[in-house]
Amino acid sequence: MTATGGGIGRLGKEVGAVGLGCWAIGGHFLFDGKPDGWGLVDDAESVRAIHRAIDLGVTLFDTADVYGTGHSERVLGQALKGRRDGVLIATKFGYAYDESRREITGTDLSPGYVRRACLASLARLGTDYLDLYQLHVGVVEPGVADDLLAALEDLVDEGLIRSYGWSTDEPDAIRRLAGRRGAAAAQFRLNVLSGSTEALAACEESDLTGLARTPLAMGLLTGKYDAGSRLPADDVRGSGHSWVEYFHDGRPDAGYLERLAAVREILTSDGRTLAQGALGWIMARSPRVVPIPGFKSVAQAEENAGAIARGPLTAAQMAEIDALLDPQPA
Repeated sequence: MTATGGGIGRLGKEVGAVGLGCWAIGGHFLFDGKPDGWGLVDDAESVRAIHRAIDLGVTLFDTADVYGTGHSERVLGQALKGRRDGVLIATKFGYAYDESRREITGTDLSPGYVRRACLASLARLGTDYLDLYQLHVGVVEPGVADDLLAALEDLVDEGLIRSYGWSTDEPDAIRRLAGRRGAAAAQFRLNVLSGSTEALAACEESDLTGLARTPLAMGLLTGKYDAGSRLPADDVRGSGHSWVEYFHDGRPDAGYLERLAAVREILTSDGRTLAQGALGWIMARSPRVVPIPGFKSVAQAEENAGAIARGPLTAAQMAEIDALLDPQPA
């Protein structure tokens, strides 16, 4: 089963070579007391962007209940009215939140919570089933994980979800999905500058579709930022989260800027924009991996979707990039 023109699990739907991630369109919310959104959003623009992406061949939209503490799911549901049958909706669960304060409050990994969270997501999205339902917490004790996966199997049996997966960079967690009847996908960090090659290998070994998150390195691979850029504190990249890898207090990481400069010419060859080249690198990296870049505007959705027509990088381009970026940084 391949990502391009293939199905996830038992869906029977086509999966385009590029999907879209809906974190940014969720707007403002807090995690660990710090902004975890991507600044101001325009809901009407988000809806137009989703419509345009569908017109250009995007079929997979990935969101989560905590993105804007429900707001991303509501916007996506609004945009997909009348278009639901032609797309795949992937969402996530596992983080608890206070919607009135728009704040993540912790995690809830109890099997009973899985069903409650699923029903709440279905209501916000305005649909009676989810194509892919993913555990959002990346590191979970094995026994707890097995109980959650059993609860997800129950949701498959009820018809509330078509398949399930896990958003994690842990190879052993991905392998835990292998052979389970409803398991279909793993979501992990992957882009031309960094990423978990071990997670990709585990995904391929386990016959799972991969969803590549941060395929544009949180925007660094769009080419919009340089050493003089500074993002505001209401943006997740500038709010001081220690786990943000590509930006530090709003400033692009110097090491990653150097790596980007080394491969920019290759990524922008053959008429591609830098972002399209970065997505083409993922398409060439593995035929079963679907990059899910974020967006906040019609223009960004058009650029990301445009990578579908451009296709993957060539084997020669991939080899040249490998030579320039090897060895990987410690």
